Amino acid sequence: LPILICVHFAGPVVIAGKIVHFPTAALKWRRPPLPHSVTMDNPLFGTAHMLYEVDKKLMVLLHDGRTLIGYLRSVDQFANLVLHRTIERIHVGNEYGDIQRGVVIIRGENVVLLGEIDREKESNLPLREISVDDILDAQRREQEARQEKHRLVAKALKERGLNMNSEMAQDEF
Repeated sequence: LPILICVHFAGPVVIAGKIVHFPTAALKWRRPPLPHSVTMDNPLFGTAHMLYEVDKKLMVLLHDGRTLIGYLRSVDQFANLVLHRTIERIHVGNEYGDIQRGVVIIRGENVVLLGEIDREKESNLPLREISVDDILDAQRREQEARQEKHRLVAKALKERGLNMNSEMAQDEF
């Protein structure tokens, strides 16, 4: 239910930079409407909502493309995160490898996606785990192939009299 606050006063009052005269008045202020995601079961919103995720196993996708999986231990008003028992998971095709990272502090502005890991589904992944050395080697080969593809596209565009700008270089073709 909305919270009503009654303020009784008399005389001039400044509202939005203008002087308004109220001989005797009662203003009723209402709490602004809450976002639709806020319910009676979950009254928090914004970064405060993340307090419900503390001590849960989460996956965090970072702005630079890395994927971290760990237990959320702390969060602040800027959505900075502290993950415990963290791994960095690298995916290449249908294979993945995990690199142990331990305790990680993540600046909130670097988080693109954050979600809870379903423990039942985690054990039934359609992916094959390989060693860290093998996944890093596969990742290196994938990056080299992507760079070669970008080089060929830039060359083809140049032959047609077009220049590839830096924004196009970042896009996938």
